[in-house]
Amino acid sequence: MKAFLSPPYLNGDDERDLVAQAFASNYIAPCGPMVDALEREAAARLGFAGALATVSGTMALELLARALGIGPGDEVIASDLTFIASVAPFVDRGATPVFVDADPATWCMDVGLAARALEAHPRARALIATDLYGQCCDVDALAALCRDRGVRLIVDAAESLGATYRGRPAGKGAWAAVHSLNGNKIVTAGGGGLLLTDDPDLLARCRKIAGQGREPVPWYEHRTLGTHGRLGNVPAAIGLAQFRHLDDALRDKARVWADWLARLPGWATPMPTAPYGVPNRWLTVVTLEGRDPLRAVAALAARGLEARPLWKPMHLQPVFQGAPALLSGVGEALFARGLCLPSGRGLDPVSMEEAVSVLEQL
Repeated sequence: MKAFLSPPYLNGDDERDLVAQAFASNYIAPCGPMVDALEREAAARLGFAGALATVSGTMALELLARALGIGPGDEVIASDLTFIASVAPFVDRGATPVFVDADPATWCMDVGLAARALEAHPRARALIATDLYGQCCDVDALAALCRDRGVRLIVDAAESLGATYRGRPAGKGAWAAVHSLNGNKIVTAGGGGLLLTDDPDLLARCRKIAGQGREPVPWYEHRTLGTHGRLGNVPAAIGLAQFRHLDDALRDKARVWADWLARLPGWATPMPTAPYGVPNRWLTVVTLEGRDPLRAVAALAARGLEARPLWKPMHLQPVFQGAPALLSGVGEALFARGLCLPSGRGLDPVSMEEAVSVLEQL
């Protein structure tokens, strides 16, 4: 591949220096000073009272499902146009998912449909709204709906680290927010995730669960079951160095987005920008008129340029066949026409021009 969809981007020697410090300290096992520093700096930068660094964003969502005591008989309201990890940890514990379609103006969860879903499903314990492709969902509107019904709002902000909503960091205003530090994200630890919350009791519960449920006594005592969910010190060192360059990453992603907009043909329409926030431009995403996205993916791949279709809506996934859903057809239409373009921080104009040439020949 000459241009991947969203490859990692290293910032000089910073990652290497912090990893070397981790090795020099002999903290190469889970936890350690790099993990502590990443959690402190992430909480401070993102405006939350506390943060927990986890082995993945999916694990952070699993910890929230466990902390809520989700089980059979419960329901969870979730975005339909999303990656499966947004809802899988809750379904895996026995909950029934209720999928809500996307708003055509933002591609995030439709607030009106979410209100109808909550009204029709009084057993819902949580609402999991996804920030799509770096754009924040309407947190305040969803938080008001959840507050009126005693439902916990969780924002899957895996794709939106560095984005803002009404001047606030992504997910701020929810009961909890989750970021991903996967290799394709705007900030990476090679893997990993962050759980952020202003609820100290929730943070303590999740930290305990992530530590195998161990009680705070000198011996190993377990009154509840936990799991191994904490990020290791070495990947945390990578993540910490990356996190300290978040502003650089945001500038680079904005430049790539602007460069694409200047080159896109008229039949390629970019994802709309919500009026209430500033996306992090994680991926440049377009819908195609009169062209097949799958043909585009194959044609670009033949030239060494990675592209992908949009997320396939959850209600179309075989694993969720028959699950209740409030649909408007927006997600299905976007999936049928949508294309994610190469969006790496180091993407060069030559690759962009080549990609445009390929698309124009479809």
